[in-house]
Amino acid sequence: MSSQDASAPIGVFDSGVGGLTVARAIRDQLPGESMIYVGDTARTPYGPRPIAEVRRFALEILDDLVAQHVKMLVIACNTASAAVLRDARERYDVPVVEVIGPTVRSAAAITRNGRVGLIGTQGTIQSRAYDDLFAMRPDIALASAACPRFVELVEAGETSGPRVRRIAEEYLAPLVARDIDTLVLGCTHYPFLRGALRQVVGPDVALVSSDIETANEVYEVLTARELLRPAGSGEPELRYEATGEDTAGFVELARRMLGIGIDAIDRVPTGTIRLPG
Repeated sequence: MSSQDASAPIGVFDSGVGGLTVARAIRDQLPGESMIYVGDTARTPYGPRPIAEVRRFALEILDDLVAQHVKMLVIACNTASAAVLRDARERYDVPVVEVIGPTVRSAAAITRNGRVGLIGTQGTIQSRAYDDLFAMRPDIALASAACPRFVELVEAGETSGPRVRRIAEEYLAPLVARDIDTLVLGCTHYPFLRGALRQVVGPDVALVSSDIETANEVYEVLTARELLRPAGSGEPELRYEATGEDTAGFVELARRMLGIGIDAIDRVPTGTIRLPG
């Protein structure tokens, strides 16, 4: 029996809007759970930043979520997961779920020819976090490619069209040449580009993203620790926070790209989160 409050919210954190794919998957699977989502929109994208800087930013926000008495932390950002996972699990008393492990396990189970492709931000690829986990499966050959422009395209709301297709072809050409049969979308922003990615790799390549796999893990951990929100606890609370000033842009992206209707989003200029400038 857990000593934590099962009626407390789940805390979900990402560098921007990408983690909303994970938040939506959690909502779909656990509609009775309350949730606080924080997007570090003032400092996105994390991918090009040094890992030490990403670690500092991530821990600031995770500290803030813990101070809001969440019962679980979900790091819905591959770059942040690679930077702080070990620290987070040692630092906090609440369970921590990240996006890399569940995605690797799914891709390893799906591949038929043992050739897996990985696309991610510069920070995620350079961290070799995926390489370390796939190394436990010596029968799988991993080919990786950094796609630094993808996050910027998604954050700008540009997810289709000739330019997106051209950039995707450029990034993915070396992976397609390796005859991959499975492609890991190693960034929570990338599912927004699924149409363009599918066009480039073809219908026979399985696309594995972290949203559903992470939601499955959230469900399993909450169940194992007896932390599922009790029935009869009333309507779940869904709160969205962002560090950047353009909260209207965040709401519009969420509505247009995910169909999530957000009534309001709180800007978080104080507390443990130290904003630039």
